[in-house]
Amino acid sequence: MALVGWVPTVAGIALRSILYRLILHMDGLAAIENGVRLRFADHIRLGRNVYIDQGVYLHACPQGISIGDNSLVMHGSILHVYNFRDLPHAFIRIGRDSLIGELNVLRGQGGITIGDRVYTAPLVQILAVNHVFDDPTRPIIEQGITAEGITIEDDAWIGAGAIVTDGVRIGRGAVVAAGAVVTADVPGHTVVGGAPARVLREIDGTRARGMPASRQVYY
Repeated sequence: MALVGWVPTVAGIALRSILYRLILHMDGLAAIENGVRLRFADHIRLGRNVYIDQGVYLHACPQGISIGDNSLVMHGSILHVYNFRDLPHAFIRIGRDSLIGELNVLRGQGGITIGDRVYTAPLVQILAVNHVFDDPTRPIIEQGITAEGITIEDDAWIGAGAIVTDGVRIGRGAVVAAGAVVTADVPGHTVVGGAPARVLREIDGTRARGMPASRQVYY
C-alpha cells in the first residue's frame, strides 16, 4: 500500500491489480483507485471486475468483507466490520452486479448480506447494530448493543439518504424511497417511504400514480 496505494490514473489501477493480490483475495482483475484505505486486508475478497472508487474505507475484521463479481463501491463509502464484544456474526457480503453509492456507511457488527443487482443511492446508511437504552439509571455506553443483522435481497433499490436499521430484511425487488427510515421488514416488490417507513404501493406492473403516461426510459 505504501508503494502503490497513492499512484493515480490507470497506471496506479494496473499496479494495484497486480500487487494487492499479496495482501487481499482477488478472484480476477479488480480496479482499485488511489486513496483507498484497507484494514485487515487479508479478510477482504474481491470478485472479478470489482471497482473500488477513491476515498473508500474497508475495515474487514473479524469475519471479513466480500464483494461479488462486477460490483462497484463508489467514492467515499465506508464498509466497516469490527468486533470488540465477541459478536457471532460480524461481516459484510455483497453479491454480484451491485452498486454501493457515494458516501454510503455500512456497519456490519451484526452482519450485512446484500444480494445481486442491488443499488444504493448516495448517502445511504445500513447499520447492523443498535444501542440498548432501556435503563434510565445507567449510562448508555454500559447497557450494551444488539446486532441482529440486515439482509437486502436481490434487485432492491435503496434511495438517497435512506437509513436501514438493525434486524431488517428488505425483500426481493423492493424500493426504499429517498430519506426513508426502515425499522421493519419490507415485503418484496413494494415501495416504502417515510420515517418510520411504511408501504406506499405494490410493484405490480401498473404505472405509479402521478407518473406520466409516456416517458423516456434509458437502458
